[in-house]
Amino acid sequence: MKKMLLLAVMTVAAIFILAACGSKSADNNSITGAGVENTGTAASAKITIKAKRFEFDQPVYKIKKGEPTEITLVSEDGVHGVEIPDMNLKLDADKPKVLTFDNAGTYEFHCDIMCGSGHSQMVAKIEVE
Repeated sequence: MKKMLLLAVMTVAAIFILAACGSKSADNNSITGAGVENTGTAASAKITIKAKRFEFDQPVYKIKKGEPTEITLVSEDGVHGVEIPDMNLKLDADKPKVLTFDNAGTYEFHCDIMCGSGHSQMVAKIEVE
């Protein structure tokens, strides 16, 4: 009986280890659509998006089309993230990304980490000129 229990525990442990080793976490560097690319080049412009309880510090952030731009998200209270659905892009706090936007337009983004009762109000825009 003890051998069967030990075998079962070892099997479950092996499954967890293999699942952890074989799984791929979401790669926030892969961006598809909307003409945006993670260039890996030095940024010639920088913007900082500051998030705090239920708001971003600006309603609109302006970026120049074709210019490598470093975008940094700073959470001033709690934990916040940014998702730009039209670009299939997510930003995590204090993990800057250098991106080049190839298509002009206005792209809405929102906080993608539930942060309280006003979470749904955390919306702003990136305007690519």
